[in-house]
Amino acid sequence: MRNLSLCAGAALALLVGGQALAAENSNRVEAKATPDQAWALIGDFCGIKNWHPAIATCELSEMDGAKIRTLTAKDGAKFVEKLVKWDDAGRSYTYAILESPLPVEKYVSTLKVEEDDEPGKVAIIWSSSFEPKGVSETDARKVVADIYVAGLLALKNTLKGK
Repeated sequence: MRNLSLCAGAALALLVGGQALAAENSNRVEAKATPDQAWALIGDFCGIKNWHPAIATCELSEMDGAKIRTLTAKDGAKFVEKLVKWDDAGRSYTYAILESPLPVEKYVSTLKVEEDDEPGKVAIIWSSSFEPKGVSETDARKVVADIYVAGLLALKNTLKGK
């Protein structure tokens, strides 16, 4: 109980100190595929245009030596994202949003493929941390979750057809 009180006090001190705590979001889907099949689909940083139903185009560029992707959604919205970390062996990559119409800031996300406990299946995890911008934390989480769920379901269906 003492540790719980200490944790609550530390959290309150952070809030009183004016530092915003980041929101987190994580969604997961299981799909019938090998890890290599799933990573072949997900592991192309600009390949999101091939599986996410909201993305129309993706253009790659570089900025200060970092890989940048500019996504254009089917509704015309633009997203500029920077590749932060690439782990081919671990089948994951992490990126940060530099510009977007989303109600978030300081957004960093990881997309990862893992072997599932059930043979012949993989788990695809899309997670992030961010701070809400101009909306409640609940509303910001919902916007991000809706994007993740649409993408993960499309990945599952695409892998199902392989």
